[in-house]
Amino acid sequence: MTTTPHPPARAGRREWTALGVLMLPLLLVSMDVSVLYFAIPAISADLEPTATEQLWIFDIYGFVLAGLLMTMGSLGDRIGRRRLLLIGAAAFGTASLLAAYANSAETLIAGRALLGIGGATLMPSTMALVRTMFTDPGQRAKAIGLWSGVMTAGIALGSVLSGVLVEHFWWGSVFLVNLPAMVMLLVLGPLLLPESRNPHPGRFDWPSVPLSMAAVLPVIYGLKELASQGWNVGHSLAVSAGLLFAALFVHRQRTAVSPLISPELFRRRGFSPAMALNLVAAFGMMGSAYFTTQYIQSVLDKSPLEAALWSLLPSVPIGLAAPVSARLVQRGVARGHVVGDGFAVTACGYVLLVLTGTDSLWLLLAACAVLACGVVTVMSLVVDLAMSAAPVEKAGTASSLMETGTEFGGALSMAFLGSIGTAVYRHEIPASAPAAARETLGGALAVAGRMPGRTGDALAAAAREAFTSGMHAAAVTGTVLMAVAAAAAAVTLRRVRATQNAGRADQLSSSGV
Repeated sequence: MTTTPHPPARAGRREWTALGVLMLPLLLVSMDVSVLYFAIPAISADLEPTATEQLWIFDIYGFVLAGLLMTMGSLGDRIGRRRLLLIGAAAFGTASLLAAYANSAETLIAGRALLGIGGATLMPSTMALVRTMFTDPGQRAKAIGLWSGVMTAGIALGSVLSGVLVEHFWWGSVFLVNLPAMVMLLVLGPLLLPESRNPHPGRFDWPSVPLSMAAVLPVIYGLKELASQGWNVGHSLAVSAGLLFAALFVHRQRTAVSPLISPELFRRRGFSPAMALNLVAAFGMMGSAYFTTQYIQSVLDKSPLEAALWSLLPSVPIGLAAPVSARLVQRGVARGHVVGDGFAVTACGYVLLVLTGTDSLWLLLAACAVLACGVVTVMSLVVDLAMSAAPVEKAGTASSLMETGTEFGGALSMAFLGSIGTAVYRHEIPASAPAAARETLGGALAVAGRMPGRTGDALAAAAREAFTSGMHAAAVTGTVLMAVAAAAAAVTLRRVRATQNAGRADQLSSSGV
C-alpha cells in the first residue's frame, strides 16, 4: 500500500490581507530605530536633557528591544501569538502617547523603554503568525521575503519621516504616527489573524529571563560603545560580562526541565546554519550603514534631511530582491547557490565602496543598493529556512532567536568594521591636527569650522580624505568576509539539502512508497 501526503493548504485572500495588517506594526517597530534622528534638536531645546540623558533617549529603545526578544518569543508560544501581538500593540500605542507628550527627559526615556517592550512583543509575533498562516512553502517564502523587505525599508524610512514631521509639526508627532496603525491592528487583528500557540508549552522558566537580558544587553551596549568611542576597558568588560552570562544562559537551557529556548531547535536540520548566516548578513548590512550615513552627511556636506532623502534611493530595489530570490528557489535553483550568490552580491557592493572618492554620491548610492539587495536576498531565504525547520509550536521562539542574531550581527559589525575605519582615519589625519580633529570626522569638521580661511578648509579636506580611506579599509575587510560567507553558505546549505533529502527518502521508504 502506498500513501500520498496531502499538499499543504494554500493561503487565500484572507491570509494575504492579514499579512498586510501585520506589516504595519513591523514597519513602525523598525522605523522607531531611526525616527529620532532629526527630532533630537527639537527635543533638546524643549526638554533640555543632559548628554547622558540624550544618549539614553536614543539607545534605550534598541537595548530593551534586543534584551526582551527571546523572552517575548517564548511567551507568545505559550499564551498565543495573536494575543501577545494585540497586547504589544496596546502597549506600543500607550507608550507612543507617553513619549509624544513627555514633559521631561526622564519621562521620554521611560516612554522609549516601554516602546522597546512593545516592539519586542510585536516582532517575533508577526513572524510566528506568518509561519502559521502560510503553510505552502512557496507562499511562505514570498511572505517572509516581504517581511524582510519591510523591516529593512522601515529603518531608512524612519529618519525621513521624522525630518518631514519635525519640519511641519512638533517633535511629539514622530511618535503619534504609531497610533492609527496600532488602532487598526487592534480592530482587524481579532478578525483576520488566527490564534496559535504551543499546545504543550510546559512551565515558563522565569530564571532564564534575567539571564537572557544579562547575556544580550552588556554585549550589545559594549559593542556599540566600542564602535563609537574606540577601545575602552569598561566597554570590553561589559562585553566579557555579557559573554559570561551567555554561557550561564546556555547551561540553563540545557539543564532546565522546560527551558525558555529549547535546545531541540538547534538540532533541527538547517536551523543553526540559517541563524549563523542571518547574523553574517546583518553584519554586512550594518557595517556599511555605519560609514555610508556619515559619508553622505559629512563627506558630501549634505543636510540631515537631504542625507536621509538620498538614503531612501537604495531602498527602492530592495522590494524586488526577496521575491526574485524566492522565485528562483521555487523553480529549482538550490537554496545554497542563491544564498551564496546573495553574499557575492553583497561583496560586490563593498567593492563599489572601495572605489568611492570624496565626491562620489551616485557610486555610493549604487554600492548601497547592490549591498542591500544582496543582504535582503540572504536574509529572506535563511529566515524562511529557519522558520520551515522550526516546529510550528515553537515559531515564536525561532523568530526571536533570528531577530536577536540580527541585533548581535549589527552591533558586532559596527564594532569591528568601525574600529578598522577609525584606526585608519587616525593614522591618515595629519599629526599636527588638533586632538578633537584626530578622533572623529565630526570633531574635525567642527574644529575646521572655527579656523580661518584656507587653514580650516585644508583640515576639513584632510579629514574627509582620511574618513574615506577608513571606509575603504573597512570595505575591503567586508568584501573578504562576504566572499568567505558566500563559499560557506554554498557548502553548508548543500549539506543541509542533502541531509533533508536523505531524511525524506527514509520517510518514504518506511511508509512503503
